[in-house]
Amino acid sequence: MTVTAGTRKTTAWAIPAYRYLLGSEAVTLAGSGVSAIALPALAVLELRATAGQVATLAFLGQLPSTLALWAGGFSDRHAKRFQLLVSDLVAAAALTTIPAAALAGVLTIGQLYGVTLAVGAAKVVRDAAAISLLPAVVAPQLLHDANSRLGAASSVADSAGSNVGAALVGTVGAARSLLVDAASFLASACLVWRIRAPEPHAPRVGAEKQRGLIRDIAAGVRYVIGQPTIRTVIAALAVLSFGLALMNTFWAYYLLTALGISPTAFGVIMSAGGMGSLVGALLTSRMTDRFGVGPVIITGFVVSPLAQVPLLLAGPGRGWQIVLATTLTVQLFWATAAGVSQRTLSWGVSVLSHGASPVPVNGVRLALR
Repeated sequence: MTVTAGTRKTTAWAIPAYRYLLGSEAVTLAGSGVSAIALPALAVLELRATAGQVATLAFLGQLPSTLALWAGGFSDRHAKRFQLLVSDLVAAAALTTIPAAALAGVLTIGQLYGVTLAVGAAKVVRDAAAISLLPAVVAPQLLHDANSRLGAASSVADSAGSNVGAALVGTVGAARSLLVDAASFLASACLVWRIRAPEPHAPRVGAEKQRGLIRDIAAGVRYVIGQPTIRTVIAALAVLSFGLALMNTFWAYYLLTALGISPTAFGVIMSAGGMGSLVGALLTSRMTDRFGVGPVIITGFVVSPLAQVPLLLAGPGRGWQIVLATTLTVQLFWATAAGVSQRTLSWGVSVLSHGASPVPVNGVRLALR
């Protein structure tokens, strides 16, 4: 990692290992964008899932998030690249079973439950490892730039994935579309394989050598409790995430059934939201420089739930589809801006504190994503 001479500013993009990590994140998110369209369409339109089954599917997709603290502690203690590779391969294998079962005519909603749970668990482990690997790839002063670039690339990938997913569902069917997501995880594994960066473990001396994973997790929780800034952000995120999770559970089901929106139109709405997320990621650095990190996060917390209000009033027709696309764009713009800001904030606080007392807090950072 070298500092560029002259007036040129050093950026995270100048680091090869970071480019591979960014590419890995982007390609998996593009594939997940395809699944975000294909899975609901598969459940609702082909398997004729009920509202309760859709809610269960959404719940199982979020359930692995309860492993965030464990995943963070685990990532602190073990090789990050290995965790990324295994997670990518597990997710790819699980997704491949869906088109295989559909081709054999034996696909059930139960299998969707299992695959959703497996892929969700793999993503939690993967995300924790990626968060833990980032500071080993870039210097602390480049973390804000690295996070902003990750946010922008993720938004582009998610938007592209939604568009591709909408097109694929309409041409080859929802089940076979999931092969694209499986392929994205394999591509990610290839990129991760090329990352060359030191992976220092948290230093352990004396009695700390005997400390187990549970004690690591407890240390991370104590660290967060002792940091007022991160503690406040986590509490706010928990409340906001709970409310939005309840609303988002039936998002796809409501649009595809009650409003009669086609999978293609659903994909267009989702991709419009992805563009809002992209712009939010690109402008976050400028907004935080001008207004500060706190105001950006607070605005994101306020705007995100309010942008869902038009959904309660929406009816069938193209006009309402445009309204929903617009409000989703606004929502994801501010949600992404707040997300990038709080990740940078949590990294800044933890980096300052790590100099005196190294504490495993990657599970907390994962919860902040």
